[in-house]
Amino acid sequence: MAKKYIVTLTEEERAFLQDMIHQGTCGVRKINRAHLLLLADEGESDEAIAEGLHTSLATVQRTRQRFVEEGFNQALTEHRRRGASVKLTGRQEAFLIALACSDPPTGRTRWTMELLTDRLIALRMGESIADETVRLRLKKTRSNRGNANSGIFRREGRSLSGAWKMCLICTNRSIIRSFPWCVLMRPPIS
Repeated sequence: MAKKYIVTLTEEERAFLQDMIHQGTCGVRKINRAHLLLLADEGESDEAIAEGLHTSLATVQRTRQRFVEEGFNQALTEHRRRGASVKLTGRQEAFLIALACSDPPTGRTRWTMELLTDRLIALRMGESIADETVRLRLKKTRSNRGNANSGIFRREGRSLSGAWKMCLICTNRSIIRSFPWCVLMRPPIS
């Protein structure tokens, strides 16, 4: 079967692709497309290119098609991916964080994802909000619902973790008989 999209590179394009491959400063997908275009220019079949570059046959065909229809630069780059639409706006997200930091409803000790989601839907802050959306929004903030300090202010004072570390250098044996204290730690409270 005759190929519909035939890749023919100019000398400048071929030199540019070879320089890009040898420098290796581009992304892997772009370098893979450069290899693909060079092999297609040499007359390799789509199946041989796909097998040699460990890619799919559809990728080879799409890259050929983009080269012929859109040009050299477009064949090397990727189309932007749309992604999912934003579920919560900035105002809704701020309301969610304020709600999570507030006192929980009566009869509850803390807010759950389901309670927060139900409250947002009840207040018409969003119509199709899932518990996972609420979890991801709260995960991106510094607030921690289980902590007495919700991340708004930093704690003052020293950390107590240094008092619990043992210094093996100060012990005279490899087996620790009791809690050895060294200069690096606070003395035990009597």
